[in-house]
Amino acid sequence: MMEKASSSNEVRTLVLVGRTGNGKSATGNSVLGRRAFKSRTSSSGVTSVCELQRTIMKDGSIVNVIDTPGLFAGTDSAGKEIVKCIDMAKDGIHAILMVFSVRTRFSEEEQATFLTLQALFGHQIVDYMIVVFTGGDDLEANEETLDDYLGCECPQPLKDILTLCGNRKVLFDNKTKDEKKRLGQVQELLNVVNMIISHNGGRPFTNELFIELKEKATIRDNQQKMVDSMGGYSKAETLGIKMQMQQKYDDELKRITNMVESKLKEESANLLKSLEEERVARLKAEENYRSIQITSNNEIQKLKWDLEVANKRPPTRRGCVIM
Repeated sequence: MMEKASSSNEVRTLVLVGRTGNGKSATGNSVLGRRAFKSRTSSSGVTSVCELQRTIMKDGSIVNVIDTPGLFAGTDSAGKEIVKCIDMAKDGIHAILMVFSVRTRFSEEEQATFLTLQALFGHQIVDYMIVVFTGGDDLEANEETLDDYLGCECPQPLKDILTLCGNRKVLFDNKTKDEKKRLGQVQELLNVVNMIISHNGGRPFTNELFIELKEKATIRDNQQKMVDSMGGYSKAETLGIKMQMQQKYDDELKRITNMVESKLKEESANLLKSLEEERVARLKAEENYRSIQITSNNEIQKLKWDLEVANKRPPTRRGCVIM
């Protein structure tokens, strides 16, 4: 149950990102303590648009949680949703929760999502990232820890992501009915969020896009307040002026969206091409390694065969030499 917030609320904004089906919405619901985001087991994903929900913690602090669709979820509106997310978090993002699942193998799509976020927002974005692994109930059932899971053939790209994120990681069991366990998971996550805030000098992540959108929104809000304070206009006229101001803001959003979508397509194409080249190079290296192994095994087998033949050959007898 949420408690009433104090007048001096601390606000933390968290954004969930990751591949469709990894449990972003379920993680958001665990953080919020209620079923705010639609969530179910589905390969096609439930979240198709960005959505913001918030909760008030027992200490009076406010936590905003923004759920997002997968960047590579087969939708043409990824750029639009990125801009919508920025618009929802104009004051900045305190932590980005990169959600993976222990139930599925780490994929090139997940690697591409991470690299795309870096390309869109700059390398500084990793200073605000926390890696969240869902499926804690599966590990618990197998009597495994998260470190056990990561120590068992952890893919190099995932190791690289964890390293870049300062090894900030938490494990979530989004199916638990144990309220104490849920609260413990959330507190562990918020402790890491607080570490990030402290590490970044209390400043949330922002860049030129955030600043531009915030400035445009402030201008719109101030103009609409000015209209409210002016006399001599009917309600219909006032509403019409406000709608014009909102339309101007929406046009700015559309312009920024087109710019982001263009950059996203370019970066996505470059990344997918790079990942494909890496895959081909890896397969070639593996093929070369197998070829070398086969050649080496054949040579060893030939040496063994020659040795066996030599051992089976009767020894050469030498006759007596008469002086």
